[in-house]
Amino acid sequence: MKTIDFGEFSDPWRGPHQMTEEPWIHESSVVKNSRLGVWTVIGPNCEMIDSDLMDYSYLVKDAQVFNSEIKKFVNIASNVRINPTNHPMWRATLHHFAYRSIAHLMADNDDEEISNWRKQYRTVIGPDVWIGHGAIVMPGVSVGAGAIIGSGSIVTRDVPDYTIVAGNPARFIRRRVPENVAEKLIQIAWWDWSRERIIAAIPDFRQLDAIEFAEQYGDR
Repeated sequence: MKTIDFGEFSDPWRGPHQMTEEPWIHESSVVKNSRLGVWTVIGPNCEMIDSDLMDYSYLVKDAQVFNSEIKKFVNIASNVRINPTNHPMWRATLHHFAYRSIAHLMADNDDEEISNWRKQYRTVIGPDVWIGHGAIVMPGVSVGAGAIIGSGSIVTRDVPDYTIVAGNPARFIRRRVPENVAEKLIQIAWWDWSRERIIAAIPDFRQLDAIEFAEQYGDR
């Protein structure tokens, strides 16, 4: 992993630095026990713990990710929270002192039961998803391929492929494309193409809409 000082630029795509195959992690961000794919970017003041950030995905800034699998080409805007940790509501106290006791100087060990309980609820973000500013995706939620989560939304339920959801709690707004087109796009799975094939197809990514793209590549 590589730490890049973006200096006055918070956007590595428009600053003086070009993206590289090796991951970029801003010096102000924290990454622990996580895996980063190629061409990934973690912008300023982000935190990623116990998570996977796959190829070409990025966090703009001020994002927090815990116990999550973020697939390829995912677009995560500022102030997004993915898998915020829950507190043990069944216990006599909700407070950290009961299970993060060492930090509070109240015991010589911590309670791993809560940590293990939280890790059971892994959040999965499908490929080519766009998560808008300030959205929250709750523990254990799966977001399908090509979906859009509106800014400020709180996602408490699974999001189907190629749909748009928004609100608190997030609700279905509409499909991005008809269901049969979504099925074709998933079969095409362009996000698993080689870099060379993606580059060769850039004119079509630019000029064709999703329906036209599915028609052109669906039978190849």
